[in-house]
Amino acid sequence: GLELFFSDMQGLFLKFNGVKDRDLFHSKLRSNCKVPLLRSFKSLNPRTVFKKSMLTDLWINRRISNFQYIMALNLMAGRTFNDICQYPVFPWILNDYQSETLDLNDPSIYRDLSKPVGALNPDRLAMLIERYNDLDGFPEEQKFLYGSHYSSPGVVLHYMLRQEPFTSMHIALQSGRFDCPDRLFFDLAGCWRSCLTSTSDVKELIPEFFTCPEIFTNTNNFPLGETQDNKQISNVRLPPWAKGSPHEFIRIHRLALESEYVSRHLHHWIDLIFGYKQRGPASSAAHNVFHYYSYEGSVDLDKITDEIERKAIEGHIQNFGQTPSQLITKLPHPERSAKEKQSVATFESLRTGDLKVHTPAKQFGGPKSPCGAIISLHAIGDSVFVLHS
Repeated sequence: GLELFFSDMQGLFLKFNGVKDRDLFHSKLRSNCKVPLLRSFKSLNPRTVFKKSMLTDLWINRRISNFQYIMALNLMAGRTFNDICQYPVFPWILNDYQSETLDLNDPSIYRDLSKPVGALNPDRLAMLIERYNDLDGFPEEQKFLYGSHYSSPGVVLHYMLRQEPFTSMHIALQSGRFDCPDRLFFDLAGCWRSCLTSTSDVKELIPEFFTCPEIFTNTNNFPLGETQDNKQISNVRLPPWAKGSPHEFIRIHRLALESEYVSRHLHHWIDLIFGYKQRGPASSAAHNVFHYYSYEGSVDLDKITDEIERKAIEGHIQNFGQTPSQLITKLPHPERSAKEKQSVATFESLRTGDLKVHTPAKQFGGPKSPCGAIISLHAIGDSVFVLHS
């Protein structure tokens, strides 16, 4: 596949029959398309794109937020909102879903970002390791610690079932009906407990947990049923510190994501998902080993001649989770700089040679512009404000 991003914030996801067709299209696009704001690296290799992006330096020096950086890593690693099989991955960051209030300066409220979800509970991990050691008959490189994955279509639809088009996709996945009420996403604290205790539940979060309060509200009044203990399911039960408000939950959760604790420990999680602990001996040492088919390049479907075998493997890859493209293969991801040491962006520090922008004659003032010449530019948050004469 290939995804195009446009200056009006629209995106277009294109699916090709194979890598050769995709690369040919990309080559033709680069050589023939003269769209003014086009910026594309010559290579489609995720590690090359990541290395040339220079985004890590921006994050280290606190010029972009944790949310922006995680989102950028997802995009460079092939994750997209247009494919629930490769949806963006975000971390669980908190472990307190019972308190009335949260002190974001208290390290004890945060999840250990140096461990995958499956390794957070030592008792469960011991059971998984025992099962791993009993996988006789598997080649060593195909043995796995977790049979499920932290990101899959089921995970996305589990979280997003209250909002279309995910509702219809969830129903289609469940053969024309909603899943059993007790298995639906209806209690955030219960969801976290499941991720800590179940041997088949190691899911992470999605970006909407930091941006979209609507995912917690049954605005369409879907008949989600009632649990075995006779509790009617509608809106998601939020932790007490959210005061019953999805908007308040998003506000606090986003603040927690940008907290000093997460800023100083996020690089450990990046190592697990996108970095050197994703594969090889480092992944084994970190108890971060998933099914062989979930890793990019583990099997070449074009070389499988048996149609039944090919479809079986394709079905496994599509339904049971895919690990993002590995962006860093050898070294640990660098740590973010201390807050008091963050640098201040100046015009002198910008590499103006890398800036590519289309500037029509009337866009920025001048003799023919009705708005007059520009007096000053002001960057506030994610916006740029222009003061004309």
